[in-house]
Amino acid sequence: MVVGGLVLAAGAGRRMGAPKALLRLRGTTLADRTLRIARDGGCDPAVVVLGAQADRVRAAADLTGATVLVNADWESGLGSSLRAGLAALAGTRAVAALVLLVDTPGVSAAAVRRVLARGDRRALVCATYDGQRRHPILLGRDHWTAVAALAEGDVGARPYLSSAGVAVAEVPCDDVADPTDLDTVEDAWRCGVDLGGATP
Repeated sequence: MVVGGLVLAAGAGRRMGAPKALLRLRGTTLADRTLRIARDGGCDPAVVVLGAQADRVRAAADLTGATVLVNADWESGLGSSLRAGLAALAGTRAVAALVLLVDTPGVSAAAVRRVLARGDRRALVCATYDGQRRHPILLGRDHWTAVAALAEGDVGARPYLSSAGVAVAEVPCDDVADPTDLDTVEDAWRCGVDLGGATP
């Protein structure tokens, strides 16, 4: 089964002072790290969606082998990046898209593999932590058009996944990953993320 990895890395990271894609964990940019997790988890092809300071992210990160898109509408929020990424994967043989956010460095390849194992073109699968749906998320190809239609502003697939009549498989990943979002500088410190290389 061909599953495309979709890394969303377009945000400006205003509270961090620079895009989160540029932050480093153990010497590696979060853009590099997230792409590697997608690949190590079994995703191929891979699409990375950039936005804020895209040229700087390209220069700092090794995104070799991935399709790199620059979302000109990144300021409108996550939804536009998800739509752009799904549109790019539509031109591939992928039967599903595995969505990862660049600001969740505790998500692991093991979590990706666990979610991916439940997927096909009709599937919707979410990793859960303490019973709460988080990332990674797998979107079967049959749902892409409907997901994209509802992905607006700073929300991605959540409106579609919450729709009445939509069946979502939930896969507990508490034992293999940490879903913490890097929303603040304090979050970054707690996760061991280096902010030094990201400042303008």
